[in-house]
Amino acid sequence: MDQTTVTAPKSPWGSVPAAPPACSLSEVMSEELAKQLDEENNLFPGAADPELELPLEDATDTDSDLMLAQMLQMQFDREFDDQLKREEKKFNGDSKVSISFENYRMVHPYEDSDSSEDEVDWQDTRHDPYRAEKPQVTPKKGFVGKGKNITTKHDEVMCGRKNTARMDNFAPEVQVGDGLGMDLKLSNQVFNSLKQHVHSEQRRSARLHEKKEHSTAEQAVDPRTRLLMYKMVNAGVLENINGCISTGKESVVFHADGGSLEEEPVPSEVVLKVFKTTLNEFRNRDRYIKDDYRFKERFSKLNPRKIIRLWAEKEMHNLSRLQRAGIPCPEVVLLKKHILVLSFIGADHIPAPKLKDAILSEDDLSAAYGQVLTMMKTMFSECNLVHADLSEYNMLWHHDKVWLIDVSQSVEPTHPHGLEFLFRDCRNVATFFRRRGVAEALSQFHLFNAVTGLELNVDDDDEAGFMAQIVALEKRNEDHVQKRGKKTFPVNCEEDDPPFKHDSDD
Repeated sequence: MDQTTVTAPKSPWGSVPAAPPACSLSEVMSEELAKQLDEENNLFPGAADPELELPLEDATDTDSDLMLAQMLQMQFDREFDDQLKREEKKFNGDSKVSISFENYRMVHPYEDSDSSEDEVDWQDTRHDPYRAEKPQVTPKKGFVGKGKNITTKHDEVMCGRKNTARMDNFAPEVQVGDGLGMDLKLSNQVFNSLKQHVHSEQRRSARLHEKKEHSTAEQAVDPRTRLLMYKMVNAGVLENINGCISTGKESVVFHADGGSLEEEPVPSEVVLKVFKTTLNEFRNRDRYIKDDYRFKERFSKLNPRKIIRLWAEKEMHNLSRLQRAGIPCPEVVLLKKHILVLSFIGADHIPAPKLKDAILSEDDLSAAYGQVLTMMKTMFSECNLVHADLSEYNMLWHHDKVWLIDVSQSVEPTHPHGLEFLFRDCRNVATFFRRRGVAEALSQFHLFNAVTGLELNVDDDDEAGFMAQIVALEKRNEDHVQKRGKKTFPVNCEEDDPPFKHDSDD
């Protein structure tokens, strides 16, 4: 049988040089080889560059066999610790209870640090009184030490440091000071007190924020009211809302440009009277509404927030009575929950001045007093209403006429305190016009008799006696009404006011 020989394929890069013969370990470590290499270096004295030679003080001292042995042992111990960590991780796995092999480590953690001496800021703090000690970390085992020197996780110093570190978890708005940079120790009692204080402050802040978001404050509205105003603009009732022009104890007034409402023209300039939803702004509202027969049945069934809508509806009905009687007052355009849209009393975005701010001559003051007296009589006799808050602050001077505003608190004379409210109005009117020098201005007592048509005994020095007569008259009227079981109305006042444009959609 022929024997075939296998030849190695030729390399495309040419012939491959033969590898040099391998040297054994004994040849490398032999002294003869070292001497031979030393002699070869001496044959070429200029080959060595003196600039490349390291200075003797910078050269690592490797002549000591002890140092070489320590370096090798350190490297061996590190490799052993790495293998130990792998074994520990493999042994524990995903178990919740883990076993540590730290006691079998060969290299101390601080000795195994890779930080160099150049990176350390060498500042002598041995005599620094504010020098903080290195914080101690609670071991996983729960205690450290042996024998009698056992330190558990309940140690006072350890707990104090841990409580100080946990202050970082407090709310950002809580200022805990700069003590975190020191070795500060907080006891459990102090930490629990701080934690409870932080939680109470967060709850208080949340309540204040919620109250602000759901209330109509001065020159500001809550999101719900703002949404209602946006809907009016989107529906075309208003072209735009310009800004706040007046604030009071019960409402905020905004100026706006009118649009159209169900193919009916809206005045070119209107005002939005937004009744405040904060009940503490006007706590005595129920005094004017709970005894009004028109809302008495509904008052007891509504919550305080819905009473605000009832308050806006009350002013709408009162204004409708004044309009029918021919008394100058704003015209009602639309009622949307607690927002009442009225015609604007003024011109070119400038509201008419209040009577107290208007600059009037003597003739104008006399004419204004006569108009106020006529309006008070008409309100009492024809509209069956008492303003209940009439003063120079709720009367405007526009086009040489006095205009009445803010009639949401107006009540009927048969109200249990209606005549008392009327006497207070007479006092405010008489005081203002007499102070302005109107000669024909009546006193508060004669003005009350002129408006009501009553003939109560008048003594200018005895206001308490006059008030006693009014209270007695109110008591008789109340008893008379309870016996008859119904109300009496003037000629031009209907029992039920006609329905107005009241949009009740949310």
